[in-house]
Amino acid sequence: MSETVDSIAVGRESNAMLPFWRGAQVFRFASVVYAVGAQFVSVNAETAKGSGVAAYSHPTISWALIALLVIWSGVAGLVYAFELAPKPPMVIAEIVITAALIASTLWVVRPEYYHHHQSLPSTFWVTNAVVSIALLWGPIAGGVAGVSFSVFSLVVEDQMKNFLTDATTPILLTVGVTLGIGARIVSRAQRQFELAVRMQAATQERERLAREVHDGVLQVLALMRRRGADGHGDTAELAALAGEQERALRSLLSQQAQAPGADRATDLRSRLQADLPPEVAFSAPADAVELPESAVTELLAVVRTALDNTARHAGPGARSFVLLEDLGDEVVLTVRDDGVGIPDGRLAEAEAQGRMGVSKSIRGRVESIGGTAHLDTAPNLGTEWELHVRR
Repeated sequence: MSETVDSIAVGRESNAMLPFWRGAQVFRFASVVYAVGAQFVSVNAETAKGSGVAAYSHPTISWALIALLVIWSGVAGLVYAFELAPKPPMVIAEIVITAALIASTLWVVRPEYYHHHQSLPSTFWVTNAVVSIALLWGPIAGGVAGVSFSVFSLVVEDQMKNFLTDATTPILLTVGVTLGIGARIVSRAQRQFELAVRMQAATQERERLAREVHDGVLQVLALMRRRGADGHGDTAELAALAGEQERALRSLLSQQAQAPGADRATDLRSRLQADLPPEVAFSAPADAVELPESAVTELLAVVRTALDNTARHAGPGARSFVLLEDLGDEVVLTVRDDGVGIPDGRLAEAEAQGRMGVSKSIRGRVESIGGTAHLDTAPNLGTEWELHVRR
């Protein structure tokens, strides 16, 4: 199920910008028609309208450049509209071709003409490059491209003195920034949609696993706990272990039933009661002790780590005690045992050997939720962890 939903999300992500790209090719077609029309007028007219001079010094070469413009426009239009190739190399090629066509004005157009007219043979076709850059790389790149092409065209035509009055610069700048912003909005919306789809898939997968665990593992554990409750020796111990695992699984399933990404208030007291083994002495206020779900999850993991350390290192017969206190502006959780304690320098030695369990599993987890962890231990005096988490 999750693989199917993920594939749908990926497919929609790749097509999210496609309407923008296809719409841009409509403008590309219109600009090509205009460029070809301007070419016919400029070549066939004996002199440029109102200028008194012929437009082209090399008409034949200008036709070759127009052919390049038409061919490239057809190739780029098909690639962009139908996603036939990666876009970044195409946009880079478009930048180079557009700059070359602007520069060709110096070669094929008479200076007397281009000093007072738009560049030929590119005309306003250069806007296509600005559009492509904005759609691919966003508003900043689009705005920079618009200004850059405008300035380059003015430099080629020796018209930089008209920079502040020329309409080309604000038009290209506006096109680049506006389309870039639109592209970013669409991309951001698509990422949010994809995240929502993945979260839905994860929730459905958790629900499926929860049903399987409930129908299988939990029922077996419950049966073992009930059948072994009246037994003795190993049977009674096995029943107790089954009961502990049943409670732990139910707690885990209850936690995972919440919506992904939610950090709702959760009762730490009830979660500890469900999670702690029966042999651990637990003391807590009568009322709920609420913390964000993320903090509760980390504290439960810390308690498990501390109890595991007690079972492995505190010696035979060591008992564990857990105390939960609600001080209003902070919650204090104490995990203590009456075992052999930790010899001086033992933690530093373990860290030097690469065993970072205490510092990472306990201190690291508590600090990750904005809390502090204090260790009090000495040989033959047990070990006590005091965890402070502010609300």
